[in-house]
Amino acid sequence: MRSLIALVAFVTCPAVVAAQPAPRPTVLRAARLWDARSGRIVTPGLVVVQGGRIARAGAVPPDAQVIDLGDATLLPGLMDAHVHLTGEAGENWRQDELDGLEQSPAEVALRATEFTRRTVMAGFTTVRNLGAEDLVDVALRNAIDAGKIVGPRMLVATWALGTTGGHCDRKAMAPGLLVKEQAQGVADGPDGLRELVRRNVKYGADVLKVCATGGVLSRNADVDSPQLTQAELDAIVDEAHARGKKVAAHAHGNEGARRAVVAGVDSIEHGSFLEDATLALMKKKGTWYVPTALALEGVRERFEKGGLAPETVAKFKAAAASHGKALRRAIASGVRIAYGTDAGVFAHGRNAEEMALLVAAGMTPAQALRAATLGDAELFGVADRLGVLEEGKIADVIAVPGDPTRDVRVVERVFFVMKDGVVLRNDRAARE
Repeated sequence: MRSLIALVAFVTCPAVVAAQPAPRPTVLRAARLWDARSGRIVTPGLVVVQGGRIARAGAVPPDAQVIDLGDATLLPGLMDAHVHLTGEAGENWRQDELDGLEQSPAEVALRATEFTRRTVMAGFTTVRNLGAEDLVDVALRNAIDAGKIVGPRMLVATWALGTTGGHCDRKAMAPGLLVKEQAQGVADGPDGLRELVRRNVKYGADVLKVCATGGVLSRNADVDSPQLTQAELDAIVDEAHARGKKVAAHAHGNEGARRAVVAGVDSIEHGSFLEDATLALMKKKGTWYVPTALALEGVRERFEKGGLAPETVAKFKAAAASHGKALRRAIASGVRIAYGTDAGVFAHGRNAEEMALLVAAGMTPAQALRAATLGDAELFGVADRLGVLEEGKIADVIAVPGDPTRDVRVVERVFFVMKDGVVLRNDRAARE
């Protein structure tokens, strides 16, 4: 018996378990590295990766695998604070509406795997997915985390919250025609919306999204009207924050945005009609602004092709006429700007095009890059592990040709992507 006990102790004792060899380090070398902390270019660019983390800077370890990317700039993996990876707008609104009625959740999820792949291959390694039906976004997040499909790290909102007939209540069919008369995130009154926050958290939400005003593309609301009372917004934010979740507010209109900021939301999305007083309140409270300028460009492209529903044309024109002015005032006022695109309104994989629009509105290239890296990391609550190329951070690294602080549009030509220390894309190696 004593010998048996000794044998069990020998087998199970951690001290005698054979040590696993450390993974071989990988060195990424390029002409330049962009430092998100300082906003400056460092030369040359050198990042040492081991075990999925950035190990250290400096000399190349003797046993390292070296990936030489040449005349390029290394950057942290980019982030997008506002995407919709479970769908993508087509050229005809009527066909999109019909497809939405015919596709099962399983088909939506399978199609979305192409959207997740395009997004990460464009250099966006972390995103917030702000609203999805049937928990498809939760399934995508979990499948990506488990290595079953390729895509960005996802923070998901599950069902977007709103009130009856509002922007998040997208069903506009005749009464009695559909089994579900309302979208799954719809309720009225503080108690009803508080219950939905609890439901979303129960089923896996990382963040909450609320539709505080009308929107451009919904057919059942004007673009700028407030759609929740102050008490309703207060209840949503109070319940979400009590459970450690942040709140993103879709808000084109100024009054709805103001109410959301008063309630304590963490970010205002779109903000087409923001006024100076609301911007000043956002700055005072530290509320982030996610302008999604590329969304309106995507809608403009569809409008020019005749692809918008008649009810949305006037709303698009009003938002497009005001959004640029609001964005320029926001930048000049010093409101914290995070990077988000509303991808899905346009084709996934075009996310980097937002960068040039921010620069055109008054940001420097370095400021726009910071919004898409350390800025989003702070908004997401992940700045302790992502957003900058520093020792100990998760090894999300991309490479672009040239110097993005001189020509920010080079971020649209990402050719190298590493996520969690794993190379997902290296176009230069493919040519060699």
